Amino acid sequence: MVFSSQIFLFYFLPLVLAVYYLLPPRRRNLFLCLASYVFYGWWSPWFVGLMLFSTALDWVCGVQITAPGASERRRRMGVAASIVSNLGLLAFFKYFVFVQENLNVLLGVLGQNPTALLTIVLPVGISFYSFQSMSYSVDLYRGQAERARSFTDFACYVSMFPQLVAGPIVRYKEIASQLNERPQRGELFHLGVLHFMIGFAKKVILANSVGELADICFAAGSPGAQIAWLGAVAYSFQIYFDFSGYSDMAIGLGQMFGLQLPVNFRSPYRSESITEFWRRWHISLSSWLRDYLYIPLGGNRGSRAKTYRNLALTMLLGGLWHGAAWTFVIWGAIHGALLASERAFGKRSFWYRFPRPVRVLFTFVAVLLAWVFFRAEDLSGAAAYVAAMFGGSDGGTATSVLASRVYQPFYLLVMAVSALIVWRGIETGRLVERALESSTVVLCLYGSFLLAVLMMFSQAENPFLYFQF
Repeated sequence: MVFSSQIFLFYFLPLVLAVYYLLPPRRRNLFLCLASYVFYGWWSPWFVGLMLFSTALDWVCGVQITAPGASERRRRMGVAASIVSNLGLLAFFKYFVFVQENLNVLLGVLGQNPTALLTIVLPVGISFYSFQSMSYSVDLYRGQAERARSFTDFACYVSMFPQLVAGPIVRYKEIASQLNERPQRGELFHLGVLHFMIGFAKKVILANSVGELADICFAAGSPGAQIAWLGAVAYSFQIYFDFSGYSDMAIGLGQMFGLQLPVNFRSPYRSESITEFWRRWHISLSSWLRDYLYIPLGGNRGSRAKTYRNLALTMLLGGLWHGAAWTFVIWGAIHGALLASERAFGKRSFWYRFPRPVRVLFTFVAVLLAWVFFRAEDLSGAAAYVAAMFGGSDGGTATSVLASRVYQPFYLLVMAVSALIVWRGIETGRLVERALESSTVVLCLYGSFLLAVLMMFSQAENPFLYFQF
C-alpha cells in the first residue's frame, strides 16, 4: 500500500482516523500499532513477523541495558546484541545475494563452478526501521534516551505507518514524550492535511511525470548529449519530488495523529557545496550517519588523513545502505571524495571565488552526475550514459524518434515547473504557514491536490523510489 493510491486515500486512512479518534487516548498507541501492521503487511504478511521479531529483540536489549544495577558488561552485551542482530538481518536480506554474485564472478575468474544463487525477497523499508530500532538501544546505552514506557509504545514507535517504509528516520528520544501524551488540536490536524496535500501533489503531478521522461531517456540505447542531460535532470527532479513528497506526506500524517515528525528536506538543490547539500538532503539519514557512524569512527578528532578516511568510509557505507550494487558504492564514493576535498580546502578553495549562483549550478551538476550511477542498472550502463552526456554518442538514426517522445509540451512544462519550484519555490513548511494566512494559497493547494487525485486515476505505475532502499 502506498500513500498515493486509492486504497490508502479513500479507505485505509479515513477508517484509521475515524477509529483512532473514537478510542480513548490510552488505547490509541495500540490501535495505531495494529493499523501500521496492516499497512505494512499489505505487501506481504510475513514482513510483519520479521519486524515484530526485530522490535521484540530491541525491546529486550533495552531492558537489559537499563536494568537497575546492571553492570557495564551487561549493558555492553545488550547494545552489542541489538547492533549485531539488526545489522545481521539487514546484511542477510539486502546483501547476501550481492555477495554471492560477486563471489561467483571471482570463482569464474579462478575457473571454479559458481554457487547457486538464493532467491531472497527484500522486506520493504527494512533499512529504515532497522536503523530506527537500533538507534533506540544505542541511545539508551549512551544515556541519551529513557526506556519506553511499555512494549506497546515501543512497537508503535517502530511500526508507525506514516514514516515506516521510507522515513524520515525518527529517533526514539525525539518522539518519546509524544508517545506518552499528545493532546490533539484542530489546528495541528489542519496543518497535517495541508502538508499531506503538498506532498501528494509533489509525488503524483511532478515526480511521476518527470519520472516518465527520465525512464525514456535512460532506456534509450544511445541518446545524444542533449537528451542524456535532459534525462539526468529529469531523474534529479524525480527523486527529489518523490522522496521529499513522501516525507511531506509522512509529516502531515503524523500531525493528523498528533505527532510532530522531523523535517527531512530543505531545498537541497540550492546548496553551494556538497557539504551543504548533505545538510539539506535526507536530513534524518545524514544526521544518523554522522552520529552513529562518522563520529564513532573518530569524526574529525584525529589527523586530517583520518578525517578524510572517516568521511569517505561513511559515504561508502551510506551508498551501500541504499542498495546492494556497485553503482550505489560508486555513488557513495563520489560524494565521499567531494566531501573530503571540501574539508581539505575549505574557504581557501578557488571554489569560493565564484559568485553563489555559479557555485549552486556546479554543485547541482556534481550531484546530477552522481545520480546517474544511482539510477543506472549497472556500472557499464552508468559509464555509457555519462559518456553520452559528454558527446560519446551521436544518438544514431533513432535520434529524431527519441526527440519526438521527450520534447513533448507536457514534459517541457512539467520540467519548467519543477525547476521553478526547486530553485525559486517556497519550502513546504513556509508554504503551509502562508496557507494559514491566505485563503488564496489554501484554494491553490486544494486545487493542486484535486488535480493530483485525478491524475492518480490515470497513471499506470505509482511506486515510491525509496521503497527499494
